[in-house]
Amino acid sequence: MLVGTGKINFPKDLAEGLMDLAEVTYESPMDESYFKELKEADALIAGMETVDDDFLDKAPKLGIVARFGVGYDSVDVEACTKRGIYVTHTPGILSGAVADLTWGLILSQMRGIIESDRYVREGWAGRTRSLPLGRDLKGKILGIIGLGRIGIEVAKRAQGFDVVIVYSDIYRRKDLEESLGMRYVKLDELLTGSDIVTIHVPLIPSTRHLISSRELKLMKENAIIINTSRGPVIDQAALVEALKKGQIGGAALDVFEEEPLPAGDELAGLGYTVLTSHIGSATVETRRKMAEVDAMNVRAFLEGRTPPNLVPEQRK
Repeated sequence: MLVGTGKINFPKDLAEGLMDLAEVTYESPMDESYFKELKEADALIAGMETVDDDFLDKAPKLGIVARFGVGYDSVDVEACTKRGIYVTHTPGILSGAVADLTWGLILSQMRGIIESDRYVREGWAGRTRSLPLGRDLKGKILGIIGLGRIGIEVAKRAQGFDVVIVYSDIYRRKDLEESLGMRYVKLDELLTGSDIVTIHVPLIPSTRHLISSRELKLMKENAIIINTSRGPVIDQAALVEALKKGQIGGAALDVFEEEPLPAGDELAGLGYTVLTSHIGSATVETRRKMAEVDAMNVRAFLEGRTPPNLVPEQRK
């Protein structure tokens, strides 16, 4: 078994717990030795490496790709299925952690926390320039795009902030509207009316660049946009232009079209932004639970059973 996420993310004790069934090797996808080990691997615990036909050609013995996360847009499920390779993920594990980060980003933007931290560190005493005022959350309209597991957790956490919640999704959730105090609206209405827009959709063909120039122009001039889903859901070039022109009030992003964000990327030089390094699931507790699910999926495969957390395309 090849663990491609590194020892920091995947606990050594869980990997070694599989050694009664397989030899375990840790390799970073950035290292040359990774593909040498991949050639002999029966199972792969995958981080963000792209698993496509070219990749699979280098893994002739592979029987399972266990994604270390809930999203699996980096894995060509069709190519894996044609080769008889299982694809699994870790659904329902990281929803709370991502929702927590989402609210951290919202608060950072609304109250200017990052700017104030920098202001103090760079020499508060003696400054004559005042920081711009932040904004209250009370009474603001929170627009949630995508009401899956994470979107629901964001809505639950919103209850304590006295905001007005609207949501847009391909499915209307009437069962949750009353209990969470939400109202269903079409996407354009959400963008036009919301003070805070937060995105929680998977990356599939229909959501790639879901938010582009047209959609950004619909937003209020002082509205902020939050993305903790997948980078390509937002047209990043269009977002940069909208921020430069002052079409929207700001952006807080944990994900980007290209990761890591390239050095010198224009987005990093813009004001009114908060940028984090894809840390949505990066808590000790959540990463441990994700690893436990991956280990369970791999063990099932190695014992000749169907893994319990197949991606939806392989559950048919």
